[in-house]
Amino acid sequence: MINHPLILYVPGLLPKPEAGVHRDALLRCLVAGVRRKDSHLADELAANDHCFDIVSWTYDFYGEHRDFAIDASAVEAVIAQRQATDQDILQASTPRRRAARWLFALADLLPFLIPHVANERMELHLRDLRRYLGNRNEIAEHVRQMLKLALRAAAEAERPILLVAHSMGSVIAYEALWQMSRSEQDSISIDLLLTMGSPLGQRYMQKRLVGSTESGPRRYPDNVRRWINLTAVGDLTAIDPDLGDDFAEMTRLGLVDTIEDHGVQNYFRLNGKLNVHSEYGYLVNPVTAGIVTDWWRSVWSK
Repeated sequence: MINHPLILYVPGLLPKPEAGVHRDALLRCLVAGVRRKDSHLADELAANDHCFDIVSWTYDFYGEHRDFAIDASAVEAVIAQRQATDQDILQASTPRRRAARWLFALADLLPFLIPHVANERMELHLRDLRRYLGNRNEIAEHVRQMLKLALRAAAEAERPILLVAHSMGSVIAYEALWQMSRSEQDSISIDLLLTMGSPLGQRYMQKRLVGSTESGPRRYPDNVRRWINLTAVGDLTAIDPDLGDDFAEMTRLGLVDTIEDHGVQNYFRLNGKLNVHSEYGYLVNPVTAGIVTDWWRSVWSK
């Protein structure tokens, strides 16, 4: 009999709550979504919380935690909400959001436009992104090493792995997997990579990924069996919501069985304001729940 599967989660940029508090909140969101698909699996996940873990890298990056009290009531609300309301759907695709997506996509093609379209929040993200991509003080390598240690431990225990990566976490996951398969020759195998709100579709990002200067199979990791990507309507971090075409060569080369792209509605609200990029909203989403449920059933039997 195989050992219990592991759902390993990599968060994105910005300070996060203290690791234990953050992990518990994320797991509650995931379990709430799964419960609407399979109550028995939800009970199993809740009872065996060692089946869900996070790579808590943001404290090392920022030197601070986010106070979970800021998000607590919003997390409770998104857990209680079963699906997006008509208001959520309308606000996720307003003309203003569509125009912003168009501008950001244009800036991705023509980087000299970035200073002209970036607001203060985007400037902060770009600062953090440059710090990671530039590997200042070896911070990117340190972050990737945190993920690698968790993956190696799971592989040594022969646990099937679902690697879930949100936002910038998808870049960290991709680069760590490339290094493990191409420069370190680890025998790690990811049964399913699930990315959410990922910036990997951006040309700016693709040109700076580790392995981007390689050609042929060596340009990509070869330790992922399946890849599913979720993008919420209106999510401006994932300005290119479809990764299947950007990484189609991985499929043609036989490095991955399939790459699927799915659109979702993220209905998380903080202080009444819709945040379609929220990790909590992605994890509680019924599409996410269906993917996790199907994967768990496929790899786990008693």
